[in-house]
Amino acid sequence: MAETQTNGLEVLETREWLDSLDYVLSKGGPERAGRLLQQLSLHAKRAAGVNLPFTATTPYQNTIASEQQAPFPGSQEMERRIKSLVRWNALAMVVRANKIQEGIGGHISTFASAATLYEVAFNHFLQAQTETGDRDLIYFQGHAAPGIYARAYLEGRIPRQKLEHFRRELKPGGGLSSYPHPWLMPDFWEFPTVSMGLGPIQAIYQARFIRYLENRGLKLSTGGKVWAFLGDGEMDEPESLGSITLASRERLDNLIFVVNCNLQRLDGPVRGNGKIIQELEAIFRGAGWNVIKVIWGGDWDTLIGNDRDGLLVKRMGEISDGQYQKYFVESGAYFRHSFFGTDPRLLKMVEHFSDEQLARMRLGGHDPIKVHAAFKAATEHQGAPTIILAKTIKGYGLGEAGEGKNITHQQKKLNDDELQMFRSRFGIPIPDAELHDAPFYRPADDSPEITYMKERRKQLGGYFPERKVRAKPIQPISESHFEEFYKGTDGREVATTMVFVRMLAKLLRDPEVGKLIVPIIPDEARTFGMEALFRQVGIYSSVGQLYEPVDMDTLLYYKEAKDGQILEEGITEAGSMCSFIAAGTAYANHGINTIPFFIYYSMFGFQRIGDLIWAAADMRTRGFLIGGTAGRTTLAGEGLQHQDGHSHVLALPVPNLLTYDPAFAYEIAVIIQDGIKRMYVDQESIFYYLTVTNEPLPMPEMPHGPEIHDGILKGLYRFKASEKKGTKLHAQLFGSGTIMFEVLKAQEILEQRYGVAADVWSVTSYKRLYVDGNDCERWNMLHPGDTPRAPYVSRCLKDAPGVFVAASDYMKVLPESIAKWVPRTLVALGTDGFGRSENRASLRDFFEVDAKHIVLATLSALARDKQISIEILQKAIKDLGINQEKLNPATS
Repeated sequence: MAETQTNGLEVLETREWLDSLDYVLSKGGPERAGRLLQQLSLHAKRAAGVNLPFTATTPYQNTIASEQQAPFPGSQEMERRIKSLVRWNALAMVVRANKIQEGIGGHISTFASAATLYEVAFNHFLQAQTETGDRDLIYFQGHAAPGIYARAYLEGRIPRQKLEHFRRELKPGGGLSSYPHPWLMPDFWEFPTVSMGLGPIQAIYQARFIRYLENRGLKLSTGGKVWAFLGDGEMDEPESLGSITLASRERLDNLIFVVNCNLQRLDGPVRGNGKIIQELEAIFRGAGWNVIKVIWGGDWDTLIGNDRDGLLVKRMGEISDGQYQKYFVESGAYFRHSFFGTDPRLLKMVEHFSDEQLARMRLGGHDPIKVHAAFKAATEHQGAPTIILAKTIKGYGLGEAGEGKNITHQQKKLNDDELQMFRSRFGIPIPDAELHDAPFYRPADDSPEITYMKERRKQLGGYFPERKVRAKPIQPISESHFEEFYKGTDGREVATTMVFVRMLAKLLRDPEVGKLIVPIIPDEARTFGMEALFRQVGIYSSVGQLYEPVDMDTLLYYKEAKDGQILEEGITEAGSMCSFIAAGTAYANHGINTIPFFIYYSMFGFQRIGDLIWAAADMRTRGFLIGGTAGRTTLAGEGLQHQDGHSHVLALPVPNLLTYDPAFAYEIAVIIQDGIKRMYVDQESIFYYLTVTNEPLPMPEMPHGPEIHDGILKGLYRFKASEKKGTKLHAQLFGSGTIMFEVLKAQEILEQRYGVAADVWSVTSYKRLYVDGNDCERWNMLHPGDTPRAPYVSRCLKDAPGVFVAASDYMKVLPESIAKWVPRTLVALGTDGFGRSENRASLRDFFEVDAKHIVLATLSALARDKQISIEILQKAIKDLGINQEKLNPATS
């Protein structure tokens, strides 16, 4: 009895407090109510030590109440019809492709769940040109590509033939790529996103780069937004969440994430035993984002409005995502019993609903009014980025063919009955007799649907997606910036890293090009000797410098500025690479020829962020990747995790990446000058990778002759011919990077102690030679009746006498990649294996790439060719102090 009275008093007391709060809301508004609640919380804590339980989430309901929704500005019926046409053509594209070619693939269910999100965005928000002349940038969810193609078809931008050739790009007339790929469709797609997780992190850094351009005066401050359409399963990728605090820290209110929370990934639920929307809300609210949840459609408004005691919202929050998924595929009766049947009061709330009505109650992500309200709030929000969490059903509209089922991600085909059901559900005017072939359907150009969708896009400035090169070519850069590097250092020792930094500083002072250069550093500027640039051009900060740095009294203090030029990214190669991509694609996205130089520990490039580098290639990014502290034996002391002996091998697969391992200052000068010309004057869709080192060495003067300049760029030239005459013993030695200096020592030993005349060749790029050799072989295979083409390396070496030995600070497979085009057997020395913490001399001895091992390899090759005796070789091993029984560095 006493317990009943207590419960009754609590209910009455709670009602009085709620009524009081309602009064404050009605008289003072939400802000006053919020202040009051905050004061109550503080009072309870101070007066009685009451600690409210921590929660990073809000109740499992829409963030925007129905009475706060902005009016829907368009025709709901017309937009529903357009959306149905897009749905049908997206489905038909995938179904037809798989009827014609079994197993060609494609995805129906992702776009089926996200169609409303996209259509509301296309009709009302995505601005191809704002009033100030700017535009939005859109990262489309990769698996939704069929829906984007289908809309472009209805707009008249993609012909039917292209749709027929979905995933058949090599068909006559071309086809459509599986996912967004700017390399394959350079006039359509802007951002490759289907390597999941890369879209979110790129969008963050793109939004920040826009602010960088604005604060530096390179771009007017405008209203353009960066939109990223994402999947809930995709948010498990580390890249999806790893940089979200940057967005809030930088107050990027030009950034909007739209997460399609259909609760499913490929194999099953994203969070079967949890709630992905609540989890993401907690993460993003904690990171300082504005979070908008769109969970329930308008069908739920009355029920939620009548839920005075919070029973319904409480029940909504109790159900796991796995169970919600079960509701999607079950009947209305099951839903009534399982969801509402736990409390008679809940059953009472829906007693006037039929089972069929309950089964049809829409989720928020399928309700255009709810979606529009969320998008409008997001675009108007200031001071923080926004994430919209929209609940949908994967495979929405597929019915028994896969709606809400675990198999829906893999659904590629529908039988005739399933096609008929889909056709009828969305009102597509295709007769039964034609359904089997899943024909495309497009109304006439003057139909209400086509007229409406074109008019909406006209109002928003044009079409999406559409890629254009907006920047004009720059003028050729003055050679005066590079002339000092042609002269050498006259015996003074300098590391190639410092050569690069000196060159960069000169370029930054250029009145035309200087402002376009974007130095990007992941917290290693002092390692690379770049601190002088802090004072010269400043470190970018969106708020300037709000503190007095500890080194303020020094010449090279840490200077942050709102118009700073250096992007000092902190310890994140992934984030730095995204800035590189944003800067390297600004020529297309913003019409600005920014020239990024991203310098980093070479070990932490391709090995760590190879996926982003591949995306950069797909995106036609331009710029220079600079692998600093490069070389397995050149970075002394750091050991296994830091010493890079394979980045040039990992760079081989990237088709439009030109790679160089320069030994000398003048080589770097020639390469960078040519790179700027090719990328920004000639506008080639290429980018560069150069390795530079921290070992001080004397830089020689550039040899004379046009073949030197051409050879540097093509990958090979003779640097130093032998001065030894009258000998029958000859060798050709290849050197790269700092190992070039070991090769030069070996040349001297061979000539003075063993009577071998050795020429030294500088191999600046094995990849350039490899690509050229394969290109010639392919041409010769396809043109058997024509004069064969000879690879550049073969032409250079055709008259070179003796044996061939190559040594580099990278794996042996690198020089071995060109061995077939060398006139005779090529002996390769390299740094296969794990690095060690040691000094350079010990490391080069361990990996067998020092001068004595180069001499041994040369003598061994001569002995193999019967040009010297085995006895001479054995004596040389002893004289050179080589341990014949040492462990194999490749496996030890």
